[in-house]
Amino acid sequence: MFLAAAGSSRLARLAGVVPVSRGVVRRFVAGADVAAALCAGRELADDGLAISLDYLGEDTLTAEQAQATRDEYVTLLGRLRGAGLTPAAEVSVKLSAIGQRLDDKTAYEHARDICAAATAAGTCVTLDAEDHTTTDSTLEILADLRKDYPDTGAALQAYLRRTEGDCRELATAGSRVRLCKGAYAEPESVAFQSALDVDKSYVRCLNILMSGEGYPMVATHDPRLIAIAEDRARWFDRSAAEYEFQLLYGIRPEEQTRLAAGGQAVRVYVPYGEQWYGYLMRRLAERPANVAFFGRALASRK
Repeated sequence: MFLAAAGSSRLARLAGVVPVSRGVVRRFVAGADVAAALCAGRELADDGLAISLDYLGEDTLTAEQAQATRDEYVTLLGRLRGAGLTPAAEVSVKLSAIGQRLDDKTAYEHARDICAAATAAGTCVTLDAEDHTTTDSTLEILADLRKDYPDTGAALQAYLRRTEGDCRELATAGSRVRLCKGAYAEPESVAFQSALDVDKSYVRCLNILMSGEGYPMVATHDPRLIAIAEDRARWFDRSAAEYEFQLLYGIRPEEQTRLAAGGQAVRVYVPYGEQWYGYLMRRLAERPANVAFFGRALASRK
């Protein structure tokens, strides 16, 4: 239901005018602008956590919108450097937000500008995963970017049937791969549908990445998968500097702290911006506890 809602422009407009409790959005989104993102990033960094900042927006349909998003990221990276938050803070970019729906050339050129700004700031970029129709384009753009910016990372979604093969392609020296379960409504022909099948795929993909020469970024809140990842790291003799865990801003903060206190590298995915609706709906779809939190916050609003 929430995945369907995430793609509804009508519900997005409605959500923008309904007086939803501020606590609901603030739980998952750092704020509306760069200043809010920097504030959240500073708090996390002070707690010993790394950060991946994502400027929300995936409905870019004009060249002007794509340019504006590119400019936002360049500004953000300059501010991160000025605040002394790099290299602990990197940025995550949705190619659809910088022109992928217009053409690959536009998305590539804007992504290249962002990568150049990230390099100047002493950090790097990870390309976010989106629905399966964008995967080939995203991986092709990734390959082109890595020719000059080899630390550019990519997110892969374990629920897609193709992802094991993609992991094998990317489990190479210098490659950074964020492995997540997936958060888009996909047909059975391209994606596993049951939670069990998705989990099994996640573990298979994790084995490939941990046994390879790249840098795995384990993006999950599932306690069992976190434990399996720690076990696989030991099995493949990886030190804590050779992989990291990634968790979402506002979800299981106590687990973020626990992992970091135990010597694990932990990066928190921090979204910001006014286009929070689609992101929030996917977060609610991923975890039943998030729905309960949302309901309690609405019930208690003044």
